[in-house]
Amino acid sequence: MDDAVVRTATLVMGCFWSPEALFGHLPGVIRTVTGYAGGTTPDPTYREMGNHSETVQLQYDSTQISFQQLAELFWQNHNPININGYKGTQYMSLLFYHDAEQEEVIRHVIQSRVNRGYEPPETRIMRYAEFYPAEDRHQKYYLQRYPDAMEKLSALYSDKQELFGSTLAARLNGLAKGYTSMERIRSELEGWKIGSDERTEMLELLRRIKW
Repeated sequence: MDDAVVRTATLVMGCFWSPEALFGHLPGVIRTVTGYAGGTTPDPTYREMGNHSETVQLQYDSTQISFQQLAELFWQNHNPININGYKGTQYMSLLFYHDAEQEEVIRHVIQSRVNRGYEPPETRIMRYAEFYPAEDRHQKYYLQRYPDAMEKLSALYSDKQELFGSTLAARLNGLAKGYTSMERIRSELEGWKIGSDERTEMLELLRRIKW
């Protein structure tokens, strides 16, 4: 894929498990990862997060899905008032911008929502600085609750990091949370720019997974 169309979005909307599944099920999203961002504590972990927040970072194909669509979905799926201040900075409503274009889009989406009658969101808007990936147990959390799916996926990927970073795992994590259906995943997979043998192998794998 042309690197020019692959963009990054980084967002915080409470516990990172559900947002990873929410954004991961979307056509156009290439990969997702949970982690920590927004603070200054060096090398955070889940047990020692410091002043960081649980964060989701995703790469997406900007010819298939726009940052504006992602930002709209961000505010449609959480209430900043209920999150901010709960567990300190661990759970926040926070949206990062990676460049001036994303910052402009964020301001536009906020104003558009206000024009439609919504209150201005109590969401922090910050320039992106650094992101620390979370531990393996926090990646594709809902998918990992299905051992048979994980076992069969392991046959496709050389290691767990490649599995966690795959588009297929992102979609199946969304399926495990209930955001999408197997029919939608199969239909989308038919249009992926991959070899016919790889597509056949993936479709057969999906057929054999025991949920």
